[in-house]
Amino acid sequence: MQHPSRLQRVSLGGGKASPHPLLRRERMGCRLRAVLNALRRHASLVVIFLIAVTAGFATLQLRGAEAFMAALWHAWDLFLFIVPSLVAGLLLAAALRQLLSPDALARLMGAESGLFGLFIATLVGTLSPGGPMAAFPLVLVLAGAGADRGALVAFILAWSLNGFQKLLVYEAPLLGLDFALLRTLITFPMPMIAGWLARRIPIAWEPPK
Repeated sequence: MQHPSRLQRVSLGGGKASPHPLLRRERMGCRLRAVLNALRRHASLVVIFLIAVTAGFATLQLRGAEAFMAALWHAWDLFLFIVPSLVAGLLLAAALRQLLSPDALARLMGAESGLFGLFIATLVGTLSPGGPMAAFPLVLVLAGAGADRGALVAFILAWSLNGFQKLLVYEAPLLGLDFALLRTLITFPMPMIAGWLARRIPIAWEPPK
């Protein structure tokens, strides 16, 4: 008489092998770890989704269906406004991923690039056009290609503080060229200082895969 193995046993109904309880628990553990890893990677999206659902439910309950539909239409208009910038940013990031050599980028903006690497990251961030939908895909490409966290901090801060498109379109016309130049001269070194500090703060960080 053949006895079932440790990892499998024969069911009485159809004769099909069913997994051993230990094997089932191992598979369930693998699935649970995969779900937790996915939630960890997309935690911000989950939080934003929950906030959006809560806000929609509150609008529906407090203001009625008409206000809820108006909010949906406004969200749709905003989505259509964002999509072109997002697509352009993703295309730019994909092109740079193919054009940039990881070795060359590591020399320019890697951990061993020193103050020169922070200056390059600050200059690139200052000259980068577009909004966050274009800038942050580029940051992701730079991180994956070898730029260290100091250079990434310098890039993001330079883009947000000293972006030339904001200077030309908003600041100089509204506040005057003299004020815009004065503000730029004061804030231009700040991303390099922030990047220098980011390299020395002992917080573990790994670029997303």
